[in-house]
Amino acid sequence: MNATGITILIIVVVVVIAIIVVVWVMGRRRKVETDRRKATEIRQSAQDDALAAREREAKAARAAAAAQQAEVDAERLRREAASRSEDAEASQARAEEQIQKADRIDPDVDTRRH
Repeated sequence: MNATGITILIIVVVVVIAIIVVVWVMGRRRKVETDRRKATEIRQSAQDDALAAREREAKAARAAAAAQQAEVDAERLRREAASRSEDAEASQARAEEQIQKADRIDPDVDTRRH
């Protein structure tokens, strides 16, 4: 092998190594960029999930508040029903007393059987 052959061989080896390095660097850059995009997508998905979780928490809090309000309303209605029932019983008792008073006054009603 003469000097020209060795020089050409060295140039070819250097060019091949340079091509390999360029291909490797470009591949590495592509991988880094792909990883960046993937990381961005994962972060965005995580943010979306966090937002959805906060929305669910807010809905749960609203449902709990509504349930508490319903319990308060139910208690108020129970008390109102009890009060009205007592009023109705008192009215019924007054009506019975009036009927008995009318029966005692009415000469056509025999009160001895009572």
